[in-house]
Amino acid sequence: MTDTTWHYENFDTSGSAIGFRITRKLDEVQSAFQKIEIFQSTDWGNLMLIDGAMMLTTRDNFLYHEMMSHPALFTHGAPKNVVIIGGGDCGTLREVLKHPGVEQAVQCDIDEQVTRMAEKYFPELCESNDDPRAQLLFDDGIAYMKNCAPGSLDVVIVDSTDPVGPAEGLFNRAFYESCFRALRDDGILVQQSESPLVLLELIQQMRGEMGKAGFAAFKTLPFPQPCYPTGWWSCTLAKKGGGFDFRDDEARAKSFKTRYYSADIHRGALVAPPFVAEALGE
Repeated sequence: MTDTTWHYENFDTSGSAIGFRITRKLDEVQSAFQKIEIFQSTDWGNLMLIDGAMMLTTRDNFLYHEMMSHPALFTHGAPKNVVIIGGGDCGTLREVLKHPGVEQAVQCDIDEQVTRMAEKYFPELCESNDDPRAQLLFDDGIAYMKNCAPGSLDVVIVDSTDPVGPAEGLFNRAFYESCFRALRDDGILVQQSESPLVLLELIQQMRGEMGKAGFAAFKTLPFPQPCYPTGWWSCTLAKKGGGFDFRDDEARAKSFKTRYYSADIHRGALVAPPFVAEALGE
């Protein structure tokens, strides 16, 4: 490779592409489930690709990890038991464990190689892996949720890849029913829900499947994510009932630092753009 080598990822759905200027490939592993590649870039730090799709960069991963965790945890009254399905890069786990009230956070990702690559090339994301409240499992997340004790969890975070391949089973009624059963009455499910700009139909379908599983209230929060299709991403929260008011005062007085999330960002994300609100019935 030369200093002017570019890596491009094409997105047929949106008719667009995104590119990163890279200097070299740092590593490549073919696991039992997928191919994981690490590249060094000139401006975005290290890049992780899974089966050719961009997963994260050093420069912008904080946007995703903070929005996948803090809105749900500050919406719940007192989250103590959290499960992360997927999330093998450990960034979401790190953010969850910033909350002192969390007593246990289980991360269940089917592919151990994702975590091993993150430990080597994104060590800052793995700095809470040795926290005594953390439990890292490398197993089938669908089976894990099916076997969870009823009413044992406060928050379930589905930090998955796109709904294809190993992650396909994380976007359907059967999986959501397992999550619904495992959550307490005030529990919250949050799932990465792709781009609201070009994949609104997928978000509609996902929320429909969540509703069939028993969830009664939904909120899709958009946020910027430059390395993903369209540069605009979202997470969707689902609850058994009630609204999405959050602990604003505690969010403002939080004892830990964040780079994107704040009480004001949270409040703003609750206001959907008109075309999204219309499509999702908000």
